[in-house]
Amino acid sequence: MTVTLASLSQQTGLAVLDHLEKEASIPVVDGLQAQGDLIVIPLSVVASSVQPWTDATWTDVPPEGVELLRGAAGGNPHTLVADPDTCRWTTNVSDSDGLAIGIFETSAVAYLLHPEHGASGCTPGTYVIRRQREHEGQRARLVAD
Repeated sequence: MTVTLASLSQQTGLAVLDHLEKEASIPVVDGLQAQGDLIVIPLSVVASSVQPWTDATWTDVPPEGVELLRGAAGGNPHTLVADPDTCRWTTNVSDSDGLAIGIFETSAVAYLLHPEHGASGCTPGTYVIRRQREHEGQRARLVAD
């Protein structure tokens, strides 16, 4: 079954902006991907600095999704979406850089949905969701979406 932005929007109840092509197939990626102020990184890439706590509490991702982060000043949410019983999520994470929001494990394609940016898919695996930062001269700051 082809997953489109329209079908994800309907599944989650999260409206997407009109400028997005709602009938386009959502791309599925097995590596790094960014969406606004978030970056999705396979855990294996950052395992030396990011790990779930030993006693981490994991939550199943429901079909309507889990809000990961809302943009600055109450903006649009980034939402993790997956089929039932295929994906779990934890915010119980140690990250030496202090950028991790959480980790998710998925046995089927999981999607990251945003009303303004659209959606992208992640192949089965374990991923870290981190805030992105940008550098200006000697200073670094979190990307604001």
